[in-house]
Amino acid sequence: MARLKVFAKGNLDVRDTLHSMRVGSELRWNGINEIVRARFPSTVVQVVHETWSRSDALLAATGDVPRELSERALPLGAFPLPAQFSRRAFEPGPDAIVLSVQPDITVTLARHRREGYLFHPAQSDSWTEADRRWLRDEFAFEGLLDVAASMRNFERIVARIREATSAPILVYNVSAVVPGETVHCHLGLGDTLATRIRRFNLGLAELSQRTGISVIDVDRVVARAGADAAKVDAIHLTAAACRQVAEETVRVMDDLGVFTGKA
Repeated sequence: MARLKVFAKGNLDVRDTLHSMRVGSELRWNGINEIVRARFPSTVVQVVHETWSRSDALLAATGDVPRELSERALPLGAFPLPAQFSRRAFEPGPDAIVLSVQPDITVTLARHRREGYLFHPAQSDSWTEADRRWLRDEFAFEGLLDVAASMRNFERIVARIREATSAPILVYNVSAVVPGETVHCHLGLGDTLATRIRRFNLGLAELSQRTGISVIDVDRVVARAGADAAKVDAIHLTAAACRQVAEETVRVMDDLGVFTGKA
């Protein structure tokens, strides 16, 4: 039995599609091996998933958690400190690396006022009052990244990965359909979430032109399936849509030769 390793750095979009999707204790989709078993019966894919706060934080990560953070028992949910400061994305070993542009679209971070490191204070609404006061005193909140800064970061991330490995790099884009959005005139409105997503998706296509990374076109997959049936909300997909995105990922990996000699 041949074994492939896929390192997936992203949030629920890559975890739910590639590893598994659970709602509560119920398993709704069991990940990429459901597809690989049928197409490449002698191959098993090990998906190593790690959450991702944002591209600028990944570039700045040293692999070491700042002591001030490690000494506090902060309930960070899906964003544990080791993942936030990890550099595993830049290590050799995987047969393919999967990233996502979603964190750069949706996540805001806090920067330590003295040390300058970036931190995602996930679930801070559930923290103690003392921890929330500490967060306000010690950190300054930064706004969302714009698409130009994000794509510059991604270009540097791609270059660093390629210093360590020749493994294919695949990046998820995001479906631009936002359920319930009815905007028809944008005068004075600025970017809606849907407009912001479209800008990032275009930026990712242009990044692919410059660097040769492969885009997993979640936007196209959802459009073909029908967004009303494929999306739970602006970001999250149904189990059926997770399977369709996983099928597209397997198709692209096959095109890139990831399964060559493995099946």
